Amino acid sequence: MLPPSHRLRDADTFRAAVRAGARAGTRSLVVHLLVPDGTAGSEASPHRDAEPLPPRVGLVVSKAVGGAVVRNQVKRRLRHLAREHVARLPAGSVLVVRALPAAAEAAYATLDADLSRGLRRALPTVPA
Repeated sequence: MLPPSHRLRDADTFRAAVRAGARAGTRSLVVHLLVPDGTAGSEASPHRDAEPLPPRVGLVVSKAVGGAVVRNQVKRRLRHLAREHVARLPAGSVLVVRALPAAAEAAYATLDADLSRGLRRALPTVPA
């Protein structure tokens, strides 16, 4: 289970991550990752001395994935997998994981591999 501080519940932030974030697709998932710039508007921010927000994760599992039982099973699996990967995300980042219909039949290990692959593709590269 994801701790409450890592749960994404704001619709506007969901929308921003899907529209402006880096996107990486796999067979069973689409990963949208929005990483804050940190430089834009930092002088004007009234909370610049405040602690940065922890990374937050949101899930999108539509009816195309399956019935209610299947959707809830996929959501439980994705929540558990996201909890394992949230430590790799930069502070303040927003991760939205959208399940595709193939996620309904995917094994847990397959979902884990797809999420890892999607995060590797979506995370910004750090110059060496």
